[in-house]
Amino acid sequence: MAHTFRGCSLAFMFIITWLLIKAKIDACKRGDVTVKPSHVILLGSTVNITCSLKPRQGCFHYSRRNKLILYKFDRRINFHHGHSLNSQVTGLPLGTTLFVCKLACINSDEIQICGAEIFVGVAPEQPQNLSCIQKGEQGTVACTWERGRDTHLYTEYTLQLSGPKNLTWQKQCKDIYCDYLDFGINLTPESPESNFTAKVTAVNSLGSSSSLPSTFTFLDIVRPLPPWDIRIKFQKASVSRCTLYWRDEGLVLLNRLRYRPSNSRLWNMVNVTKAKGRHDLLDLKPFTEYEFQISSKLHLYKGSWSDWSESLRAQTPEEEPTGMLDVWYMKRHIDYSRQQISLFWKNLSVSEARGKILHYQVTLQELTGGKAMTQNITGHTSWTTVIPRTGNWAVAVSAANSKGSSLPTRINIMNLCEAGLLAPRQVSANSEGMDNILVTWQPPRKDPSAVQEYVVEWRELHPGGDTQVPLNWLRSRPYNVSALISENIKSYICYEIRVYALSGDQGGCSSILGNSKHKAPLSGPHINAITEEKGSILISWNSIPVQEQMGCLLHYRIYWKERDSNSQPQLCEIPYRVSQNSHPINSLQPRVTYVLWMTALTAAGESSHGNEREFCLQGCLFS
Repeated sequence: MAHTFRGCSLAFMFIITWLLIKAKIDACKRGDVTVKPSHVILLGSTVNITCSLKPRQGCFHYSRRNKLILYKFDRRINFHHGHSLNSQVTGLPLGTTLFVCKLACINSDEIQICGAEIFVGVAPEQPQNLSCIQKGEQGTVACTWERGRDTHLYTEYTLQLSGPKNLTWQKQCKDIYCDYLDFGINLTPESPESNFTAKVTAVNSLGSSSSLPSTFTFLDIVRPLPPWDIRIKFQKASVSRCTLYWRDEGLVLLNRLRYRPSNSRLWNMVNVTKAKGRHDLLDLKPFTEYEFQISSKLHLYKGSWSDWSESLRAQTPEEEPTGMLDVWYMKRHIDYSRQQISLFWKNLSVSEARGKILHYQVTLQELTGGKAMTQNITGHTSWTTVIPRTGNWAVAVSAANSKGSSLPTRINIMNLCEAGLLAPRQVSANSEGMDNILVTWQPPRKDPSAVQEYVVEWRELHPGGDTQVPLNWLRSRPYNVSALISENIKSYICYEIRVYALSGDQGGCSSILGNSKHKAPLSGPHINAITEEKGSILISWNSIPVQEQMGCLLHYRIYWKERDSNSQPQLCEIPYRVSQNSHPINSLQPRVTYVLWMTALTAAGESSHGNEREFCLQGCLFS
């Protein structure tokens, strides 16, 4: 942008000069303006400007009536009565300054006599950092340099190149901002050690200066073209047998390769000598998209590297999975003879899966008989079946891609909460920032050293125990007594949290409700029925919709008061239980009509009241 502005300013200056020269015959008919010592001066110099009238060009031929005025651009700087005016000017700025001489006669407009431009600048500084390069074996030699400060004057640059057998090439540039020239010649590798010398000289009206000579050989300045036609092959579709191919210019001796997974910022670098357009890569990861680039050089120690090639992106083949699935399960009794087993497992990490998982194989076996009872293939990360409540059962789950299967994860199905002495103690769940819950506990009463691991399990709390609600879990080492759960945690949702302590084929558990964020419920329970039972009443209600609970409910409150009474209502507070939806009240008076309603409370506060219902114990006569 700065170069564009300066270029436009220079063009504007030249246009003004040309217009002034073109108009000089008309503008200077009455007199002349002379400048000494020169129209081009060094910054800080003084100039003398003289304006003189030609014979019989004054006011009424009387010199005392001639008033000559000197303008610097449009500002008056001096005047004199007579046929001539002399003015000494100092402190002119860099660039071009225009002076105009005018004649003022009595009772008439000023008449332009003549004008002159003065160009203020500096001699060129010595060009620095001259360097030359030839792009490719068939390219041409071009050189760049640093001009130094602007001269603000017309400056000519001459670039000269001398070679073997007294050969000389020369190019000129007449742009004051010139810092690049291309000789248009090609150096060949016939004498790769022959010396060439380049020098640039800057010349203007105030002086000249030459750069230090830059001496180089063919190998020093030829920068190869970037490699092209890059491709990769995997023999027998194996990531361990990978070869990268490319094409190079004929004299290339050294290559450097860089490659990285597409989602990484860090490059792996490899330098190879005499590769001849191929190199084997042995450390690529399976089923990973990589980016590859190659650069070239003609000599081990001389010259410069080419630009990096265009990127090649390619995905490596799959390999057999290496990881093992993290499997968890739930048991639910159906009746006296059957139980439902729900298995859940987490996806393998990308590095473990080493390909696209196509399906999972689940094997269910009754250990006593040693016979595989059920085998199933599923594309989901869960599986549910019904088995007898008798016998010892085990499951094995493995993941498969196009190259094979992971090692199976084997677990024995047991009653995870059967051993009361293994139950973790003092379990608590507290909000820990946005969408995080910190679960803490104390080791079980039984010898804590018997615990092999803890499992913390959580799922959204749904009245009725909906088994379709997604299950989440994490495993914790036996010496840990806390876990931060954050996966699939949402604000204003209550979670049922269980902590299991596992030891061999035994387990104990404790549970608690927790939420990451809460506020007062949006509504109270809806009373759907009031029935009379032996002098008391039983109130039944519908649960508050989960999306309106706004966290974990702690209590229900049942309010009642006599109809049309202004007294404060009585209330009964009930601890919240997931499965509870009815409660008896036995303090109502017979034959009195009451109004009843309910609210719900979280740790943040109480909801608005739900619907109102009227009831009269032992019947009433309504008017």
